[in-house]
Amino acid sequence: MSHIHRTAAFHTLGCKLNFAETSTIARQLTDAGYDKVGFDDKANVYVINTCSVTENADRECKLHVKRAMKANPEGLVVIVGCYAQLKPEEISQINGVDLVLGAKEKFNILSYLDDLEKSESEGIVHSCEIEETDFFIGSYSIGDRTRAFLKVQDGCDYKCTYCTIPLARGISRSDTIPNVLANAKEIAGRDIKEIVLTGVNIGDYGKGEFGNKRHEHTFLDLISELDQVEGIERIRISSIEPNLLKDESIELVSKSRSFVPHFHIPLQSGSDDLLKKMKRRYLTQLYRNRVNKIREVMPHAAIGVDVIVGFPGETEELFMETYNFLNELPISYLHVFTYSERENTEAAGMDGVVPIPERKKRNKMLRILSEKKKMAFYETQLGKTLPVLWEHENKDGKMYGFTENYVRVQKDFDQASVNQIEFLNLEKILSDGTVSVQSSYESFLAKA
Repeated sequence: MSHIHRTAAFHTLGCKLNFAETSTIARQLTDAGYDKVGFDDKANVYVINTCSVTENADRECKLHVKRAMKANPEGLVVIVGCYAQLKPEEISQINGVDLVLGAKEKFNILSYLDDLEKSESEGIVHSCEIEETDFFIGSYSIGDRTRAFLKVQDGCDYKCTYCTIPLARGISRSDTIPNVLANAKEIAGRDIKEIVLTGVNIGDYGKGEFGNKRHEHTFLDLISELDQVEGIERIRISSIEPNLLKDESIELVSKSRSFVPHFHIPLQSGSDDLLKKMKRRYLTQLYRNRVNKIREVMPHAAIGVDVIVGFPGETEELFMETYNFLNELPISYLHVFTYSERENTEAAGMDGVVPIPERKKRNKMLRILSEKKKMAFYETQLGKTLPVLWEHENKDGKMYGFTENYVRVQKDFDQASVNQIEFLNLEKILSDGTVSVQSSYESFLAKA
């Protein structure tokens, strides 16, 4: 490949962690002299970062390989990420794929690219056994120039019966606190107002920080240190297991300078029977206690919940347990997932399979509940003056932003507000589910 002018394009499927990692890989390539171009542009190299959690991993992967081949039939196509770790051989047979890199190899992409030619036959696979993946690459991605996703932890030691992540990402391991702080300072130096902390099991932070299984530090240590970093207006915790979200961490967030009152806590089921079948590490009582603790010290906090419907053995009665549990809890919104079988997971062989139409019906019921919860939560915030961070996008003359406690607001687009935090009065809920705002006396004072 000539070294005169090289270009690379990137496409990411899946979670915020993948976005952070794609950014790191992209920075490696641009540092080595590649120019970054759009995925539908003609590029020398196309990198597709895959996900194994989504339903149609295989189809999605093929679709984007086709896109790359259409943009440049001569381009090299490199597949990385979770699906590449789980199914490297299958991916290598996809027409057009040249290189498949597993969890350990993806951060060493440059050394593979140099001696790679467009292959006529199937792609070359470099992928270690996941047991060997015990190192940590710190990454962050600039999501939309207003916020950055900062990866502090990877892998998971939990063995939830529906999940392929331990197979795809390996054991729980963490970045060191000095590295995390250095990344946070770098982000602050780029005038980015919000950091979202990401990981696979972020509450397990500290395990594997120095290459062993011990916890040198805890999640509480991490957030205490991050709270001291100058120049970051907001830090959001992406998603944290209820058993690992300790009262001390909740207390710290409630008194914090930069951590925002927003928690996202996976529940998965409101039935203790199903939580045990899922091998989750808590029961509903602990979950209820966590939510109540947050509400006690931060009445205005946003609390998001992950929930799975249609898990094997979820009878109508057990589903209603989940529905009623969530209906009574003072939460703000739900992310609802429809259970789907994954090979090499324990749940795939369980009895009591729920028919797919029934799974879909339950998903819809919970999505409607989520909308009701969200609107009820938004209503409690109307009339308050809250800080809003405005995003860059101009959508038909409107701009959007979030309050610290995750209420989505809009106003007429104004370039001067982009990436700024303004104190505004929350006025009313609009038909599109966002909230209108007006300048408040506080914002007037803040400007004066």
